[in-house]
Amino acid sequence: MKQIFRKNIELGVIFGLICAILLSFANFEVRCDELRQGVLRLHIIANSDSQADQAIKLAVRDEILKSSTDIFKNCDNLVDAIITADTQLKELNQISNDVIKKQGFGYTAKSSVGDSYFDTRVYDDFTLPAGEYKSLIVKLGEGKGKNWWCVVFPCVCVPTARGAELDDSVSEVAAKTAENASDFKIKFKSIEIYEEIKKIFSKK
Repeated sequence: MKQIFRKNIELGVIFGLICAILLSFANFEVRCDELRQGVLRLHIIANSDSQADQAIKLAVRDEILKSSTDIFKNCDNLVDAIITADTQLKELNQISNDVIKKQGFGYTAKSSVGDSYFDTRVYDDFTLPAGEYKSLIVKLGEGKGKNWWCVVFPCVCVPTARGAELDDSVSEVAAKTAENASDFKIKFKSIEIYEEIKKIFSKK
């Protein structure tokens, strides 16, 4: 009888631990989803991996970032940022095509707002979890080269955007999660595995 009682206690403890882990993961996923729903990422895709095309990608990046602070400075949330980005697509195409033409290449750029999947990305001051993000996508030529990304809303990746912070668009708890990623290494990895599994099943 004592052995049965002890086993029941052990099973109860194990079950409690499993529930605690799942609850902790669920709470962390909520914070990660808030991060995904609170930022607009800039995604520039090079024509190819040639040295010249990669150089053009970075030149396009520099020109776009010069205007990003002004473009999104009056946005209060992601919806505002997406609407604003949609209105700027023609201008962004012009900026990109001017750079390409100046470098003597014949292909063109195509800008759009859509969804892009990103693995966990570590920036200088914060980490964003893996998953689908709303993105301002600038495809150069065939778009078969390595890409470059950052966050344009809030403008945390734009050098001239003084004082821009993640908690301008997400809660303080979510922002601190991103800014203290070293405290959540295992959870960030778990989220990445979870998102990869979701991506696999979504294709079936």
